[in-house]
Amino acid sequence: MDIHRTARIASSALIDRTWPRGIHIEADVVVGEYVVILTHDRTRGIYVDTRIETGSNLGPRAIIMPGVTVGAGAVVAPGAVVTKDVPPGAHVAGNPAMPFDPATP
Repeated sequence: MDIHRTARIASSALIDRTWPRGIHIEADVVVGEYVVILTHDRTRGIYVDTRIETGSNLGPRAIIMPGVTVGAGAVVAPGAVVTKDVPPGAHVAGNPAMPFDPATP
């Protein structure tokens, strides 16, 4: 695993240990309670890198699927299932996670 020392990871977060060298968590990342970060899918025989870039925030119970990159400064809402890359600075929510504007009520 490649986890920067300034990353804050909840003790209940589940970080894939089946293929740990695929985990890349950069500086100042916040990983909330019960977040799941995956790097493999045994049903398809996939073992890939999953990246959480600088300053990202993963809300409680979010699931990051294998091979996804969460861009710098992105926010993943609680309970979101992230199946595709998240652009830097984006806010995503839902299942599957889709971009949204946090300023819109």
